[in-house]
Amino acid sequence: MAVGARSGHDDPEEGHEQLAESPAVVTDGTTEPESGIVDSGGSDTGVPGSDESDRDEPAGRSQRSFWKELPLLIGIALVLALLIKTFLVQAFSIPSDSMQDTLQRGDRVLVDKLTPWFGSEPERGEVVVFHDPGGWLDGAETPEPNVAQKFLSFIGLMPSAEEKDLIKRVIAVGGDTVQCDKGGKVKVNGHPLNETGYIYPGNTPCDDEPFGPIHVPKGRIWVMGDHRQNSLDSRYHQSLPGHGTVSTDEVVGRAFVVAWPVNRWSTLPVPGTFDQPGLSTAASAAMAAAPGALGVAGALPLVLWRRKRLTGGRTAG
Repeated sequence: MAVGARSGHDDPEEGHEQLAESPAVVTDGTTEPESGIVDSGGSDTGVPGSDESDRDEPAGRSQRSFWKELPLLIGIALVLALLIKTFLVQAFSIPSDSMQDTLQRGDRVLVDKLTPWFGSEPERGEVVVFHDPGGWLDGAETPEPNVAQKFLSFIGLMPSAEEKDLIKRVIAVGGDTVQCDKGGKVKVNGHPLNETGYIYPGNTPCDDEPFGPIHVPKGRIWVMGDHRQNSLDSRYHQSLPGHGTVSTDEVVGRAFVVAWPVNRWSTLPVPGTFDQPGLSTAASAAMAAAPGALGVAGALPLVLWRRKRLTGGRTAG
């Protein structure tokens, strides 16, 4: 946010420039003394004190104008903050240890809320904030903010604390098959993930709660915390509607940066293991190849027609 104010001290300086640039007044071949020019402020009326009153009046008008505009400036700033929070970026506070060491309790993260408006959906490896799908936070304590905190949170100037939101890492998306056996690694579409770069040191991928294989329905995601032995994620909610998966409609946005505290500032990129070849499903590969197949199918009749025409021309000759 930026709050602007207009200074009321410009007029006297402009008046001084005009005096400095004005040539001396010549009357009957004699030059007026400089003291007369300064006293009159460039005026030949000879009315004493006119210069002082002229300078005071604009300053008073500027001061009154600033106080009249101040409520408007504050209103515009609040509206802009609300629009940014609603459509662009929102701050969230991390309430637990389920995403250690990537995120610590008390960290403030900024969440991108813009790209979902253009149809973007969560991708594997992203850290996302989502609303409670139902039953995930039953029994969890929710802090009760005061009126000022509620207002600041509403307009986006303070991290959301009252809403029941969660933050986890996307492991699998719609169409994927995900599983993890005790003593093994998490596998997505049969490909093991190398998670040593982000799961909590000393944790295992899933020894506390093995799962799968699970087919993730379209329009849903499978999420897990980076602190695997301290995260009630998708694995622990398979008995609820959705069988542990989260609808993409519940996703608020992707957390892309740790903004506070300053000494913890960092971005939240997608780990390289999610870019390994072959991780995408066969269906996704087929969709990627579909434009090329359609192009070939559309060009084939044209090639056959041209060949038939050329053959017919040679026969007639």
